Amino acid sequence: MARKNQSNRLTNQHKASQGVVGIFCEDAQLHDQGVAKISLCVVETLKIEFPQLNFRYRQSISKKEINTVLQNIDKELGQTLFVSDSKIKPDGGIIEVKDDNANWRVILVSEAKHQGKDIENIRQGKLVGKLNNQDLMVAGNAIERAHKNISEIANFMLAENYFPYVLFLEGSNFLTHDVTVVRPDGRKVTLVYNSGTLNRLDRLTSANYGLPINTNLCKNKIVTCNDSVIMLQSTSIYTQPEGDRWKEKEMLEVMLDIARTSLQMLGRDLFRQLTGQKEVINEKKG
Repeated sequence: MARKNQSNRLTNQHKASQGVVGIFCEDAQLHDQGVAKISLCVVETLKIEFPQLNFRYRQSISKKEINTVLQNIDKELGQTLFVSDSKIKPDGGIIEVKDDNANWRVILVSEAKHQGKDIENIRQGKLVGKLNNQDLMVAGNAIERAHKNISEIANFMLAENYFPYVLFLEGSNFLTHDVTVVRPDGRKVTLVYNSGTLNRLDRLTSANYGLPINTNLCKNKIVTCNDSVIMLQSTSIYTQPEGDRWKEKEMLEVMLDIARTSLQMLGRDLFRQLTGQKEVINEKKG
């Protein structure tokens, strides 16, 4: 019930503000609430933009459901499952739209990961390491767990010609250029973005075939190799170039862009609903 009340409040606030910016006023109290809260705002925005369509949000997808989709593509696929209630749960959940055949189709999957507190530590004058005598901490590998969810959603959407998975990265392990930080005592420390001990972006670009980051890659790329045609599902990876925190409004705009691209790719399957709405509008005008 609390979620429904919040949903209604956000819908009314959005209508009054005539845009996504109004959602993030102080009254919305969504700051520092995470990508899942922003996903709910995406759903409400889409409901307003496309009132003829049905959207839903869910937190997880079960492995059983993924296997069923794979089996429908090829009977040899989706045969292995050891834990009956196994599921994947992306940070931002899954947003879907109902098509003309009453099937739910994924239009957005989102995650946000933070790794590397070097910038914060330097600004605070905190030293790290076993002896507490280092400015920088060697980067960890926790972010690589993101690959599991990406792979599972790719399996779930194997038959689609788009892949609406967006990954937001922040922290000193995801820099795209050198950053100089000043300690409280005035000493300057430069974080070298392409240092192998610090940067972990290369651990994730395998999920987008080395395509550009900070780019909407929702539409699958078609490539030809050895007379075979291959469709690539690429994750849209967005990172803050100086390790800063993502602003909720910035994340919302990216997520809406990818969701709208998904709807564009599904246009033919949503045709009757979309054209039906247009006919109603024309009748009212007449």
